[in-house]
Amino acid sequence: MKQQFLVVEFAHSVPGQVKRIQITYRSLAYALCSLLLLSLICFGLFSSYVRMSLKASHYDALMADFDHLRARYQELQSQARQHKEQMASLESLASEVTVAYGIKSSPAAASTHVFDAPLAPTVKESIEEYNFLKSATYSGIYHHYAYQWQSHSTPDLWPIKGLLRSAFGGRTDPLSGEGAFHTGIDLAAPVGTPVHATADGVVVSAGWSGDYGKLVVINHGSGLETYYAHLSQCLVVPGQEVRDGQVIALSGGTGRVTGPHMHYEVRVAGTPVNPYKYLPRAPRPRTLTTQLLHSDLGL
Repeated sequence: MKQQFLVVEFAHSVPGQVKRIQITYRSLAYALCSLLLLSLICFGLFSSYVRMSLKASHYDALMADFDHLRARYQELQSQARQHKEQMASLESLASEVTVAYGIKSSPAAASTHVFDAPLAPTVKESIEEYNFLKSATYSGIYHHYAYQWQSHSTPDLWPIKGLLRSAFGGRTDPLSGEGAFHTGIDLAAPVGTPVHATADGVVVSAGWSGDYGKLVVINHGSGLETYYAHLSQCLVVPGQEVRDGQVIALSGGTGRVTGPHMHYEVRVAGTPVNPYKYLPRAPRPRTLTTQLLHSDLGL
């Protein structure tokens, strides 16, 4: 007769005796199938966990890329808006200048059949036109008599009364946290503090300049220039002659900054140099401290 079960024998501690366990083939098949099924379930769960982990890491990477692209998109949107405003202002100024000099007729006069009211410039456009004409006048004088009037062509004054916050040279960027080279010094001061020209010169530029915010650049001749950045207001125009100690702007917190201050640079042939060697002969403002603090403020 065919055997229908499996016999498992175990040795007993008593000599000559054994312990027998009878397992039917059907039970053995059920056990093996259950073990195989359990293994498949465990493998499936593990595979699902691995897939979910990979998807989660990939999702985090995509979210990081998305946040970066969104920030970049917002930055580009802001730049495009600024460029659009500048282009509109320039177009309006060009139209007003051409009309003022009689190059072409006024748009209002040319289109009276379309518009009932005459075209009148806004206050902003009038100020910009005045600054343009003033700059053109200064530029003409400067072209013929450049630097002949200067008596103090070497910077030898502190540009503002404030606290010395950041030195010239290597430092940790306060916004990115990475190593960076600081091309000038930072002087912390309340918004609206007068900023003085540190030597006689001619204004090269006065207006918005990227990370510098509102910036005034003065040319002192012989390749020497000074930069006054993060201003709240510029009180001079390009081409204007300025004197040693003259108020040229008001301090602020425009551009790439973490707090109100003024960034001061001295450049020789376009290369930033340490401003300290141009400052020792000048008396320091009473509110200025020589202790270098570690809380950098920006560019």
